[in-house]
Amino acid sequence: MLALLAVPVVGAVATTVIVTTTAGAEQADTAGLLQAEAWSAQSGARTESTGDTGGGKNVGWLANGDWMRYDGVDLGGTGSLTAGVRVAAASRAGGTVELRAGTQTGELLASYPVNSTGGWQTWTTKTAVSPTTLTGRQTVFVVLKSDQQSDFININWLQFKRTPTATVPGSPTAPASPTASASPSASGKPPAPQTGWPTVDPAKQAADTAAFFARKPKPVTNNPVKVPEFNAQCTVSHHNNDDPIVFPGLTGAAHNHTFFGNKTTDAASTTESLLAGNTTCNPTGDHSAYWIPTLYQNGKVVDPKGAVTVYYGSRLKDPSKTQPFPTGLRMIAGDAKTQTDTPDKQGNHFWCAGIGGATGRTPDGEYPVCAPTAELVRQITFPDCWDGVHLDSPNHKDHMANGDYTGACPKSHPVPIPSVSFVIAYPLNTNTTGITLSSGNGYSMHADFFNAWEPEELARRVRDCLDQGYKCNSAGNF
Repeated sequence: MLALLAVPVVGAVATTVIVTTTAGAEQADTAGLLQAEAWSAQSGARTESTGDTGGGKNVGWLANGDWMRYDGVDLGGTGSLTAGVRVAAASRAGGTVELRAGTQTGELLASYPVNSTGGWQTWTTKTAVSPTTLTGRQTVFVVLKSDQQSDFININWLQFKRTPTATVPGSPTAPASPTASASPSASGKPPAPQTGWPTVDPAKQAADTAAFFARKPKPVTNNPVKVPEFNAQCTVSHHNNDDPIVFPGLTGAAHNHTFFGNKTTDAASTTESLLAGNTTCNPTGDHSAYWIPTLYQNGKVVDPKGAVTVYYGSRLKDPSKTQPFPTGLRMIAGDAKTQTDTPDKQGNHFWCAGIGGATGRTPDGEYPVCAPTAELVRQITFPDCWDGVHLDSPNHKDHMANGDYTGACPKSHPVPIPSVSFVIAYPLNTNTTGITLSSGNGYSMHADFFNAWEPEELARRVRDCLDQGYKCNSAGNF
């Protein structure tokens, strides 16, 4: 038979292809399927090579309470939605695979009881007609449930397929095409838009940009250093297992983070809540949320020493083109999944700052051993070119880009914004053994930034300091 397959592709434009299947075939065509290992986030999932048709990897070691999240999955438009999942299991305990929209406890898209299939690489496809009225791009969670705590299932891929509703052309009873904005939810209200690409208001952004460049910079005084830069000094505020960028609304879903800046940052944080929250930063006009994975030594938390310096600068040959990033911009630098060194052995490293510098390396080679007069330091720098449209993206990186060696931005991301950089010093020097990060080893170091500067305070500093090319202090003065 012929069926229309709405191809769910994360972070890309969905397409529609014709898939030919044979009655009774277990798996005739896997083109366009969403691979299980293509998660945006997960808890408890691991990948392995698979013996299933097509090779590649499957996700295994899945147990009760584990989950995977997929952003920007296209559920298609009109017609009945059939959701499928490719599974294998050797456990006789069995369990249930649930597909849910938005959150781990969101609207149920489909549910599949799973028992032993005869082996961990003995695959079968489970399908169910979904009761949902949701269409278009959604965040989809795969949630695993079982009465036992040990592993009970492997998953290779997901599939979402639309069967068009048969109607007679011109029939007055032909059903209207549902849309994501018009389809009622269980509460009777239209569901909230589900997108990984939140946008600015283009008219407001254009007006703000024009007003910014029409702003007259203050006269340069005191013979400042000719470097386009200002900073914020922010002390540690708290720790928790939340991440309002990667896991918005999901309390405790992340590894442990060390937060500095906004005192209220948690899973439920929004631009509005951050702007209303108090801060540990100097200046107090910076309500932004900053966070990094927590560092441990032999299982004990080690916080940064004193204040973390957040530098704002410009790498442009002509820094006068730099403009403030929009309120609510989110971005991530680094990757928590990176657990190996760069090929040149130079990237993503801690180093020693101070007299004497590094005197050696820890036995595992990950961390330097510092002189008694130095201390362990890590610097993390964010991209400084923005696409001018989106406040975030599904992987929290694609709306941003790095400029070239002159700081010039690519055509895809034409807006030069301040270059944000964290400099984090830890009170460790001669003894750096037993260090780990909550995200893994030292190479997994990364950082998150959620902009909540008071717009006037940020604009003043960017115009006076960065655009004129001079170094300012935390108060924004020369």
